[in-house]
Amino acid sequence: MELDFSLCLPRDEVSVPVVRHLCGFALRRLGVDDDCVGDIELAVTEACSNVLRHTAGTTDQYEVHVTIDECVCAISVVDTGAGFDHESLSAADAAPTAEGGRGIHLMRALVDDIRFVSKPESGTIVHLEKTLECDERSLLRRLAETRVGDRAAAPAG
Repeated sequence: MELDFSLCLPRDEVSVPVVRHLCGFALRRLGVDDDCVGDIELAVTEACSNVLRHTAGTTDQYEVHVTIDECVCAISVVDTGAGFDHESLSAADAAPTAEGGRGIHLMRALVDDIRFVSKPESGTIVHLEKTLECDERSLLRRLAETRVGDRAAAPAG
């Protein structure tokens, strides 16, 4: 099973909670553990906020692509603006009393894999992946167990 959805959103901070709530709702309905959902919600919030804050967009929109399977949630936040230097942002240490500057550090702590693709005049993609932790009775866990059982029962060769 794979659940895919994409959102095309206005470059406006009010769109960020929409992304967070849709991701959270889908994950919870599939039986993903609340702590895991919370990590993904916070990471996608930071990714969207960073794209809005640190890119000078040539369009009035950005996109979010979400793929959820039995094991992993993958999210790409895509901005077609001028791009941004993620290395300088992630290298800068935020002061302990700073109100901002921790987004990339948070995302790195919350997900298993984070990648940035940023090209001047082509935009930025922030790609997040997190291995899902599911409740015992979740649909995703049952599907994963079925696949493992099917592979074990299949004849070799």
